Amino acid sequence: MSTLQAEHVYKVFGRRPGAAVRALRDGASREELRTDGATAAVIDASFRVEPGEIFVIMGLSGSGKSTLLRMLNGLLEPTDGRILFDGRDLTALSRRELRHVRSTKISMVFQHFALFPHRSVLENAAYGLEVQGADRADRERRAAEALELCGLSGWQDSWPDELSGGMQQRVGLARALATDADLLLMDESFSALDPLIRRDMQDQLLELQKTLGKTIVFITHDLNEAMRLGDGIAVMRDGRIVQQGTAEDILTRPADDYVASFVQDVDRSRVLTADAVMTGPGAGCSCGCPTVTPDTPLADLCAVSARVPHPVAVTGTDGAVVGTVAQDRLVAFIGDEHRAPVRCEEAAA
Repeated sequence: MSTLQAEHVYKVFGRRPGAAVRALRDGASREELRTDGATAAVIDASFRVEPGEIFVIMGLSGSGKSTLLRMLNGLLEPTDGRILFDGRDLTALSRRELRHVRSTKISMVFQHFALFPHRSVLENAAYGLEVQGADRADRERRAAEALELCGLSGWQDSWPDELSGGMQQRVGLARALATDADLLLMDESFSALDPLIRRDMQDQLLELQKTLGKTIVFITHDLNEAMRLGDGIAVMRDGRIVQQGTAEDILTRPADDYVASFVQDVDRSRVLTADAVMTGPGAGCSCGCPTVTPDTPLADLCAVSARVPHPVAVTGTDGAVVGTVAQDRLVAFIGDEHRAPVRCEEAAA
């Protein structure tokens, strides 16, 4: 499996980009560079994506996230810094070597589907394999398998304009999966979809990831989407990564006021889990009351807490109590109201 790493990456457009990077390292601001005719799109970005991880880069429009993504597969060349994939420095490859890596190791899923209207669904899904030079029978077989994975079995002979927006995006995802690339780059891939279809596509991606275990870099401006999908998250502002961590890290320990303003409207009960709020195991309870696991969402934990007269026990895979969650601590995290406890006999019923 492949590891992706960015090391102190800069991207400057305009005049004298090398001088602009040096000025940024000396403390110059983006605004100061603009007076000299240079635009700093990405500034000193460093991160590492482990094999099988969904790494989300999020930020508002103009934060530099899409520019950063395009440097990860060589569509844009960094002004300074390195992009390492499978231990190879993509910035040092020849054009031919880079094209080979892009056609065999890295696939991209775009925001606006990017389907060919004159090709069938199967032909669209097989396009990456055609670029690789796979023979027709092989590419059609692999494309059909990818379409089935994405829930489009039976639509192979349809045309893109016969499909809904969500189905078209599934074709784009199938095209990326058909090449069996190690790395998927997804640039706001679900943002053009209606909310219900968008959530359905998020579910689809998470289910596929359980089976395929791809390394994925996902770009979004939606924090709820980032929190739902990301194993790791990087928040960008004005070209810089201002915080990296898990959804729990960013939600409970925002690095600055900018990140805090992002997370203030997030539904914590759907993001945080029992592991984030539990304390030491304590004495436990042998009365048969319901328990939860460390990955139980707080929304589900609240339902259990409302039914027991004591802290909720958190149990590991072996059934042993690994922690407890008191109701007042739960309320402090999500702002819920206390509910009157009941007797153990009622809770266990």
